[in-house]
Amino acid sequence: MAIPFELEHSIDLLEQLVNTPSPSGYTAEVMQKVAGILEEAGLETRKTNKGAVIATIKGQDDDRQRLITAHVDTLGAIVKEVKPSGRLKLDKIGGFNWNAAEGEYCTVHTADGRKIRGTILMHQTTVHVYRDAGTAERSSDNIEVRLDEKVFSAEDTRKLGIEVGDFVSFDPRFERSDSGFVKSRHLDDKASTALLLELAASIRKSGEELPHTVHFYISNNEEIGFGGNASVPEKTVEYIAFDMGAIGDGQSSDEYTVSICVKDSSGPYHYGLTRHLAELCKKDGIPHKLDIYPYYGSDASAAIRAGYDVKHALFGPGIESSHALERTHTESLEAAARLLRAYVMSPLVEE
Repeated sequence: MAIPFELEHSIDLLEQLVNTPSPSGYTAEVMQKVAGILEEAGLETRKTNKGAVIATIKGQDDDRQRLITAHVDTLGAIVKEVKPSGRLKLDKIGGFNWNAAEGEYCTVHTADGRKIRGTILMHQTTVHVYRDAGTAERSSDNIEVRLDEKVFSAEDTRKLGIEVGDFVSFDPRFERSDSGFVKSRHLDDKASTALLLELAASIRKSGEELPHTVHFYISNNEEIGFGGNASVPEKTVEYIAFDMGAIGDGQSSDEYTVSICVKDSSGPYHYGLTRHLAELCKKDGIPHKLDIYPYYGSDASAAIRAGYDVKHALFGPGIESSHALERTHTESLEAAARLLRAYVMSPLVEE
């Protein structure tokens, strides 16, 4: 019996996840939601000290195990300074350019639990006042948050409970088109997370027995470089990072296939495991592309750097305009889900 795939359920999960703010370092709420989804499907979960969530499905072979990770933390910002004007100076969380966030609505999450709305803008936004409104550098010195509160000074802002160190999340603006596109901030990596959660639930529901034990590892620090690099179960021999495919000039990845990464900034992924994934796609007729992501790192590469002796590979849906206004297509989501299912039912790579 094949493991079923429910596209609509996956997209519903994705919408729930992107609408739950989770910039790296501020992920307690989303991790609680992830654990709840897995437990509702009948899976036991455990939480690591860093806050990641792991669920395990035992297979026929419990001695040589697999781990598949997706990360649910996102880009965001943190309050660097409360300005004399009452506006906020920001510091980035994760790697993005300020022009990708300029003009976005946002939420400031205060230490006492308040959620205060605002907009990320250039200080020199008003073209009727600032001659350099279009040419001024998009930098932390010029970007600020205009709060939707009546404030005229730093003291006014602090009375709202806002202080240095408060997290700032960006509105996702989730939208699904009739033509099959799904666009939103934070598809990296909540699209893959939704597919992985749906897979775990489908295996449990179907009762299909896996050839090897699989750990489903939802990490929460990938965007800052150290997600998935600890608490890897000791019997793990294959480690898959289920993450986005990067699209752009010179890339083969697109929004309609699953992207398999052969190399990123950390170096090549394991040759045998990568070829195994490509052969599974050929065997099952899964639309796929092999690619190199030049400015990219993953939970799998972080685990290798941490010293884990595992075969590692990376694949996932193609995401257009990564770390900005992202988009993918249901065809890419389906292709990625099909490869996930083929992989967990396949034999281990022996070479």
